[in-house]
Amino acid sequence: MVHLNTTAKDKNTYDAIVIGSGISGGYAAMELTKKGLKTLVLERGRMIKHGDYPTATLDKWDFPNRGLLTDEQLAQQAKQARTENYTITAATKDYFVNDIENPYTEIKRFDWMRGYHVGGRSLMWGRHCYRWSDLDFEANAKEGVAIDWPIRYKDIEPWYDYVEPFVGISGRAEGLPQLPDGKFLPPIELNCVEQDFVKSVAKKFGGRVVTEGRVANLSERRDIHGSRGQCQSRNRCMRGCPFGGYFSSNSATLPVAEATGNLTIRPMAIVQEIMYDKETKKATGVRIMDAETKEIKEYYAKIIFCNASTLGSTQILMNSKSERFPDGMGNDSGALGHYLMDHHFKAGASARIEGYEDMYYKGRRPNGIYIPRYRNLNGNAKSNNYTRGFGYQGGAGRSDWGRLVSEYSFGEELKNEGFTPGQWGIGFTGFGETLPYKENKVMLNEEVKDKYGMNTLTFDCEWKENELNMQDAMMNDCAEMLEAAGYKDVSPYKGGSYPGLGIHEMGTARMGKDPKTSVLNKYNQIHAVKNVYITDGACMTSSACQNPSITYIALTARACDHAVKELKRQNL
Repeated sequence: MVHLNTTAKDKNTYDAIVIGSGISGGYAAMELTKKGLKTLVLERGRMIKHGDYPTATLDKWDFPNRGLLTDEQLAQQAKQARTENYTITAATKDYFVNDIENPYTEIKRFDWMRGYHVGGRSLMWGRHCYRWSDLDFEANAKEGVAIDWPIRYKDIEPWYDYVEPFVGISGRAEGLPQLPDGKFLPPIELNCVEQDFVKSVAKKFGGRVVTEGRVANLSERRDIHGSRGQCQSRNRCMRGCPFGGYFSSNSATLPVAEATGNLTIRPMAIVQEIMYDKETKKATGVRIMDAETKEIKEYYAKIIFCNASTLGSTQILMNSKSERFPDGMGNDSGALGHYLMDHHFKAGASARIEGYEDMYYKGRRPNGIYIPRYRNLNGNAKSNNYTRGFGYQGGAGRSDWGRLVSEYSFGEELKNEGFTPGQWGIGFTGFGETLPYKENKVMLNEEVKDKYGMNTLTFDCEWKENELNMQDAMMNDCAEMLEAAGYKDVSPYKGGSYPGLGIHEMGTARMGKDPKTSVLNKYNQIHAVKNVYITDGACMTSSACQNPSITYIALTARACDHAVKELKRQNL
């Protein structure tokens, strides 16, 4: 897959450069190469080819300490481990950055989860894919919050339609205006308890819908998916999937881009800045540092897609200073770095379920239940003590042998208990929308450098009254539904969620109609530098409550189509 062009300037010139190889960068690479553009993908981390997932088939007993990390190992990834070991184990640690080598600072706590390698976080993402609706795109304008989106659902709907079949999203059509249906593969079946919960909520809570989580896991394989295989229900997605059962840059977009013959991938390339020509008012290329040799190189292109992740792209723009842009490329409005958002969560409830002892399930599903937003709909923007809304993710299952650790049985009794499934339980956590506040921001820190001598980031971001009030509702509503279903020992919970930990960071280089208040236009171009596009989470003007990745992908495909057409018209 790797073809390095690193000799002379004429060999370092391409039609397009894509910075970053994650979900949006990989998609940009595929779209641009399919449209005939010689495209260079710059990735700051190491090469990972599809199938090069060394822990994908290992069991816990194949790792020292059953996969738990030592104190010395955790010290290298102290901030990455804020996920409370959900992700940082011996099986996954190499997909997350070393925090000592890649530091950041916090005025207020921000949990920045990063993966520096080809594929980026597309190898580790949660895979939930939900469309936005005009409820989301119109909310800012209707409520007088921040600025209006420059697009509406009708602008992005055909691009959702375009990308979803290739991504491969399993799900069920529900006909909800606040959560538009998409081009779905068959849903991954709910278990018996979840199916009964669907009926209970439908009967007792009008307007609330419980459905299968819509995830980018192939419930069945179709020709459009190329060499990818059907999901094997192994639930080891965060280790990389050798079957290609879920969508990632490594398994899906980059192989297609490579097959065109137009792709060059340059790993271990740390972008220092996007270069700018004040005479042409265009970007000319990208200056990088080789992560291994520390050598500085320059690459040139007619168009540049910056897809280094929300905060990575913003960091690059902030570092791209010039006489024209003393505060960072495209920052005429002063909005760059501001309006940082994420989804707040860790508020919900769990319960114990009696009965169903004769029922079990097969496999380890990659999804569970999703309950779409049902609060503050139908023009009633603030019927509670908060605006916007939330959805739930969770599910039901039976406990395993781990429940016996604190028991006093032994011998044959213990062995028999270990082979017997435990009691059923069910639980959910809400994911809530965060409003775009100017004071929630990220800043360039020129005092603290990373191991490559690059400026780092400082975060100043917090949940405010609207989010905290919403978390009370997320907890109470969840408990209410579980109690209404007749479940036992209902346990509401709230707390422990900090910005960043939802790993849905958005904003900081937002789209808008007016260059005086935004960084990007409706096609994701920098207002003042038309040949630079940003289509990752940095572009978002608000956050909705749905997982955002499929929206990034749709915006990316739309922007690539626009860029190629503008290139042919010689407007770039």
